[in-house]
Amino acid sequence: MDIKILRYFLALTRQESITATAEYLHLTQPTLSRQLSELETELGCTLFIRGSRKITLTEDGIRLRKRAEEILELVNKTEREFLTTAETISGDIYIGCGETYAMSRLSQVIKIVQIKFPLIRVHIFSGDADEVTERIDDGLLDFGLLIGADNRNKYESLLLPDKDTWGVLMQKHSHLSSKKTIQAEDLWSLPLITSKQREVDSRLTRWLKRDISKLNVVATYNLLYNASLMVEQGIGYALCLDKLINTSSSNICFKPLAPILTVDNTLVWKRYQVFSKAAEQFLIHCKAAFE
Repeated sequence: MDIKILRYFLALTRQESITATAEYLHLTQPTLSRQLSELETELGCTLFIRGSRKITLTEDGIRLRKRAEEILELVNKTEREFLTTAETISGDIYIGCGETYAMSRLSQVIKIVQIKFPLIRVHIFSGDADEVTERIDDGLLDFGLLIGADNRNKYESLLLPDKDTWGVLMQKHSHLSSKKTIQAEDLWSLPLITSKQREVDSRLTRWLKRDISKLNVVATYNLLYNASLMVEQGIGYALCLDKLINTSSSNICFKPLAPILTVDNTLVWKRYQVFSKAAEQFLIHCKAAFE
């Protein structure tokens, strides 16, 4: 499969018109149509449907768009890595992470690395553990900061010194807000807002002594800020990690769980990974800081 044709296909998904895409790529319309038709023949499927005003991607087209974006991102990442000269350490570092206060630790290392090597740039991808590890496996991320990291044995890893603490985000006038800690029984009958990550379900199920599917889960989230807005509106109580939401200037507060429930934070990377010089320096400084 030609990389150039994938670029044409992605341009089409943005322009949503054969004519507009041909003009954007400085190609004739018949040439572009022929190239896209050959791509469909090669893949053995229909990628888009021509409408009167714009094209519409089929399910196969949507799947190819995601994969093509990943392929081209990896191609661009590789090209940038090889532009680094032996004398000058520069380039890009790609890190995926979930929502965790441990990112502040990692930020301290990033700052040190960029002071020593000003031409290094860092790109942060935010997502849950499944999204981050998928991108590590595909070569799109150099490192992942995983919360809990039950699957960290699959990767090389470095344990960070800080643990995150689970608790409940609630309105300050809630009947539970006067308590120092929250017990499992306190939550059994309340409307809950929980993270959608699978690992969270397993850990909280053990702590709650109830299957989450049996509780009154009124909403789920993958970004805690959005969940905090629902808490402010009185929609429910959000089970979440501490230090991610500033509660000092709002009508919500955080209460830790009891017995205490904590999770490790682990920096992971692919086994036998060949790093760029920039990523190599980042790992050297992380080991110096955390080991």
